[in-house]
Amino acid sequence: MMKSILFLACAAVSVTVASQEKKHQFSIEILEDEALERIDPNAEIEVIGQGFTWTEGPLWIANGDYLLFSDIPNNKVFKIDAKGKTSEYLYPSGYLGKGSYGNEPGSNGLLLSPDGALVLLQHGERRVVQMKTAVNDPKPEYKTWVDNYEGKRFNSPNDGVFDADGNLYFTDPPYGLPRQMDDPTKELDFQGVYCLKKTGELILVDTLTRPNGIALSPDGSQLYVAVSDPEHAVWYQYDVTNPGKTVNKQLFFDVTDRIGEEGQQGLPDGMKMHSKGYLFATGPGGLWIFNLQAKPIARIHTGEATSNCAFTADQKTLFITADDYVLKVGLK
Repeated sequence: MMKSILFLACAAVSVTVASQEKKHQFSIEILEDEALERIDPNAEIEVIGQGFTWTEGPLWIANGDYLLFSDIPNNKVFKIDAKGKTSEYLYPSGYLGKGSYGNEPGSNGLLLSPDGALVLLQHGERRVVQMKTAVNDPKPEYKTWVDNYEGKRFNSPNDGVFDADGNLYFTDPPYGLPRQMDDPTKELDFQGVYCLKKTGELILVDTLTRPNGIALSPDGSQLYVAVSDPEHAVWYQYDVTNPGKTVNKQLFFDVTDRIGEEGQQGLPDGMKMHSKGYLFATGPGGLWIFNLQAKPIARIHTGEATSNCAFTADQKTLFITADDYVLKVGLK
């Protein structure tokens, strides 16, 4: 049964950022009845962090009950603990050199490796790394996992996902380069989707204009990639035959016609797969929830360009990074 009912999730929420008051009318829109199994249309959308520059890469750390996220322009990772306290967790996070490095030097995607190590996709250093030292160390050290394809440096690794066997799929758009596509230090003439196998082998899965968010189906048989290109704003789906090997590339969903519409800020960006087979994907207007038949079943409207999302371990809470905010929503 199709629904087109817009539920207000909460009254207008007032927050203050840099002495400028902004009011938001957050809302949850139910499009299909099956969405009611995952989210209450009256769930509160709570601002739990604010005053950043561009938030990304949310990651819930169950062993500690806290959320990590990147603030890319400020080259930092922040932490919000279970009591809602925000603190600086890691600096620098993505560019370790001196001076400035463009508008987005920091880490983007944050992941936990199968053995529990913090993995960062670093814009400024143009690599995927593992944290080697304790985060309280004033001089953090990193172990580089991969920083090039066939001898050419990556553009700026963006987002990633591990499969059940520990192979890492990740995307490499140009957003972290100071001049992006026109940067003189750009070494690759394409933007890639890769698989770094646990053996160390790197496989180029596909090339896309602006690959961004990435996710796997619960059984690992399908790969999903967001394309944050305003001229071709889509999500793709691939059948995975072996680690790094895909066939049957298909258009999963296209939102190109929504780009530029009022209230539809943002592009296809980060996403996470729910264990029940629902894709939570940021895109125009906020966050979209799809079933695996590529049907939108609900939308969370944030009123901001929305970058990514993350679940708690029990999937009862959803975190959303949206422009300079971090949001929290209860799930069923």
